[in-house]
Amino acid sequence: MAELQTFLTYDRQAEEAAQLYCAVVPGSRITKVLRYGAGAPNLAGTVMTVAFELAGRPCVALNAGQDFGFSNGISLAVLCDTQAELDRVWDGLLEGGGKPIACGWLTDRFGVAWQVTPKMLPELLADPDPAKAQRAFTAMAGMVKLDIDAIRAAAEGGVPA
Repeated sequence: MAELQTFLTYDRQAEEAAQLYCAVVPGSRITKVLRYGAGAPNLAGTVMTVAFELAGRPCVALNAGQDFGFSNGISLAVLCDTQAELDRVWDGLLEGGGKPIACGWLTDRFGVAWQVTPKMLPELLADPDPAKAQRAFTAMAGMVKLDIDAIRAAAEGGVPA
């Protein structure tokens, strides 16, 4: 059976990025670091790839020695159970120069796009009551970092406590 693995290419920041992601996303860990050998395109002994798991999903970060760049057209999504978890992940990914965008999206200091989202949001947006779903969407669309209580309150037609 085929497997899907996220592969991220950096100039020279693969290990730093993997360490940040594993520190911020629950259930994550670095599993292997491979280094360039003699005669490789990068300096022998420097990090070539970092294999890691993000929330249990396999990923690899590669130091390619040139800037491939990232795009907001592809993002990594972290679904959070609580506001405290969402706040911790959001703040951690912004640390060191990340930039908030809108609607729970941000780019980290390496240029990788992320969506930091409450787990309950897709359910609210698909609510069988179209008015409730629209209120949840409108609340979310007006936020930068998402606020779980405010989205729930808006969906119910009220304001957060």
